[in-house]
Amino acid sequence: MVSAVRSAWREVPSVQIRRFAALALEEVPLLAQDILAEIRREFPQLPVVLDEFGEPTALVGIRQSLEHFVAHMTVGLDRPHVHPRVFQEFGRGEGMQGRSLDALQAIYRLGVRLAWRRLAEIGQQVAIPAPAMYELAESGFEYLDGLVAASVRGYAEAAARQAGERLRLQRRLMERLFANTAARAGAAGVPPGAGRSAGAGGPEPDPVLAEQAALLGWPLPERVAVAVLLRPDRAAVAPAVAPDILLDMECERPRMVVPEPDTPGRGELLRRAAAGWSGAIGPAVPLADAAKSLRWAGTAADLMECGLLPVGDLLQCTEHTEALVLLPPEELIADLGRRRLAPLAGCGPAHGLRLAETLLAWLETRGGAPEVAARLGVHPQTVRYRLRQIRELWGSEVDDPDRRFELELVLRARRLRGEQG
Repeated sequence: MVSAVRSAWREVPSVQIRRFAALALEEVPLLAQDILAEIRREFPQLPVVLDEFGEPTALVGIRQSLEHFVAHMTVGLDRPHVHPRVFQEFGRGEGMQGRSLDALQAIYRLGVRLAWRRLAEIGQQVAIPAPAMYELAESGFEYLDGLVAASVRGYAEAAARQAGERLRLQRRLMERLFANTAARAGAAGVPPGAGRSAGAGGPEPDPVLAEQAALLGWPLPERVAVAVLLRPDRAAVAPAVAPDILLDMECERPRMVVPEPDTPGRGELLRRAAAGWSGAIGPAVPLADAAKSLRWAGTAADLMECGLLPVGDLLQCTEHTEALVLLPPEELIADLGRRRLAPLAGCGPAHGLRLAETLLAWLETRGGAPEVAARLGVHPQTVRYRLRQIRELWGSEVDDPDRRFELELVLRARRLRGEQG
C-alpha cells in the first residue's frame, strides 16, 4: 500500500483527480468489453458463464473491479481496497471444476495490463504528473493481489467443500459395502489365507452400492482388503493414501478399503503411506466379502492393543494366522487348557512349565528324545526323563490323535500369550 507520507498522488489537485475519475468511469463499459474480448482471444478455453440477467459474469467482474478501483483512487491510494465478491466466485468455480488457479491469475494480469494502458492515456490527457501515475500503477498491482487473494479464498472453500463431500461419499460407500456382507461375515469363517481360491468371485454388487461407487468415481474392484488403523495420537495426520483407496477417518479406529491389494507393489506403497501408523490389513477377499476382511483386521487390531501382536507398522493378517485363530476365543481355549493340562496341577510351577515345554516340542517334532532335545537346547537324557513323566501324567491320552491335537492347540495358544516358553 502506498504510504500517505510525501505521496505524489495526494499532491495532485482534486480537480484533476475528479476529471481523471470521470473520464475513466465513462470508459469503463467499453474498456470492460475490450478486456473481455482480448481475454477470450488469449484464453479461448475460458467457459462463458451467464448471471441471472443473461450477462457474462466475467464481464460483470471486470466492470465492477474497474469501477471499484476508480472509486478507490478518488479517496486516496492508501485507503483499504474493496474487492468485488464475484472474484471469490471465480476462484470457487475453478475449484469446483477441478482446474488450477494459474490460468485465472494469468487472465487477471492480462486485464490489469490492458486497463493500465487506457488509464495511462487518460492520465496524459488530464496532465497527471508521472510520479503520481507511478503510484497509481503501484496501487493497481496491489489491487490485483487482492483480486487474486479473493479468488484463492473461493478456491480453498470449494476444495474444502469437495473434500468434505468426497469423505462423506466414501463413508456412505464403505458403510454400504460392509453392511451388505455383515451377516455372512458374522458367521464362523475360514482363517485368513485359507478357503476360497484366488480366482473365485462373489455375488454381483447391489445397485445402490454400484450407484454410490459411481458418484465417487470409484471403479468396483474384483477383490479388496480392509485395514483397521490404530491412532498414534488424536492430532495424527491422516495417511497419504492413493486416490483409489477408501479412507474413513471418522471412526475411533480408522478404516481403509484397498482395491486389488495383490497388485505388485501395492503393499509397499500402502506401508509408506501409513508410515507412523499402526494397524492391520485383512486378507484379500472378493468385493462382496469385504466385511470378512474387516473382521479379521479388527481382530488383529484388538490383539495389537492387548500387546499380543506387534505394533508400529501395518501388519498383514495372513502372516499371523495362528495368532488370529488361537488367541481370540480366549475363554474356550482357557477352558480347554484347564481340562487338558489338569495333570500338571500337582507339579510345581517351574517343573510344570518345563514339562509343558517338552510336551509341546514333542508334539511339534513328532520325533524322539534327540530331536526334542535339540529343539529345547537340553541333554537328550533330560528329555527322556521328562517324557517318562509325561506318560505317567497323561497316560494313553498322548497316543490319542484328538487329545494330541487339543494339547498342541492349548500349548501353542499359551506360547502366543507368553505363558509358555
